[in-house]
Amino acid sequence: MTASRVFNLPDVGEGLTEGEIVAWHVSEGSSVRLNDVLVEIETAKAVVELPSPFEGVVEEICAQVGEVLAVGSPLVRIGGGLSEPLQAAVAEASIPHDERPEREPVLVGYGPTHGVAARRPRRLETASALTTLTNVTAPDGEARGRAKAAPPLRKLARDMGVDLAAVLATGPEGRVTRSDVLAHTASLEQVDTAAVTVMRPTAGLVAKRLPIKGVRKATAAAMVASAFTAPHVTEWVEVDVTRTVKLIEAAKRMKALEGRRLTPLVFTMKAAVMAIGANPAINARWDDDAGEILQFADINLGVAAATPRGLIVPNIAGAQHMSVATLADELAALVAEARAGKTPPDRMRGGTFTITNIGTFGVDGGTPILNRGEAAILCVGRVIGKPWAHKGKVRLRQVATLSLSFDHRLVDGDLGSNVLRDIADLLEHPERAFLL
Repeated sequence: MTASRVFNLPDVGEGLTEGEIVAWHVSEGSSVRLNDVLVEIETAKAVVELPSPFEGVVEEICAQVGEVLAVGSPLVRIGGGLSEPLQAAVAEASIPHDERPEREPVLVGYGPTHGVAARRPRRLETASALTTLTNVTAPDGEARGRAKAAPPLRKLARDMGVDLAAVLATGPEGRVTRSDVLAHTASLEQVDTAAVTVMRPTAGLVAKRLPIKGVRKATAAAMVASAFTAPHVTEWVEVDVTRTVKLIEAAKRMKALEGRRLTPLVFTMKAAVMAIGANPAINARWDDDAGEILQFADINLGVAAATPRGLIVPNIAGAQHMSVATLADELAALVAEARAGKTPPDRMRGGTFTITNIGTFGVDGGTPILNRGEAAILCVGRVIGKPWAHKGKVRLRQVATLSLSFDHRLVDGDLGSNVLRDIADLLEHPERAFLL
């Protein structure tokens, strides 16, 4: 047996500085084994489950649901038996940040970080802030404690901006129910308006204040940094994708591809990988600090995914080795993880080229901003019937717009144009390569 140990919030992604407690899977007094899930945290990239690095009994939970902690802040104190292979790592993780060596060991598979971590105050939820502004108090003036609610309901409340402590509970043993949350939200509609009136009585505006955090905060910072560090150039081309559309319909009838969701995006991904393979200089990164251009051997293909938490760009590693069928499987898994908020940290690291599909929103084209650290991003518009010159006659053909933004420091017009034209050619004539 050993003395109790403190498990601090690790860096579960490149450059993570903080995380918000989503749900605890243990309580004080619980016995835990090695790799049992202790807690779910929401980072700037995804919701992540943190496993226990040692065995024992939970002596103290150091942070509450909804609290935002800096990396290195205490999460939980566990006493009892420590797993032998992890004794050294856990001992190191318990050392205060200012006494640690330059590189800090963290959980396996998670990236390192540096700097001193300090505990941050818990952020006010929207509903709680509105309650304060309008002098709405709990019944009989009593201060509400931490509400009783199941983890799924806590996630629902967080997504809706509802402070569970302000909700009138009607469930058994004082538990908050889904109906309670919905009723509370409806009652706050008038409170929202009143709160804004108190704040700006002469502005003539009604507004709701939403906290900027998590994915939206990280995306905004990354987009600003990208836009003002890399000189963007965007080129676009309209493509007759009629043959690709017909090939997709034929592929769906192939037994070997049965059950897979084959879409124009999947075939565009394959075309992009092949075009990058023929023009490897675009699969690179500009390293200003080192004065170097890093050219990557693997194509880690990022796909921008819109989620309720904001835009994220997980990637498919080693996409150059994958067939159309494998890319379809990988894309389906990527989308499912993103929508569920369960994208693994390793999917968010090391992307080299990104595709964003705005056609799914019924949009023809756009000028995408580079995913920071990458040399290019391809934007795919919707496929739509258009009059098109084909074999000397004007016919109705299936047409899509492709646009490619690239970092002009390392991608000149010749390289960017070749990549875009190669992708377009493969989508116009997919029979040349896609099903080989």
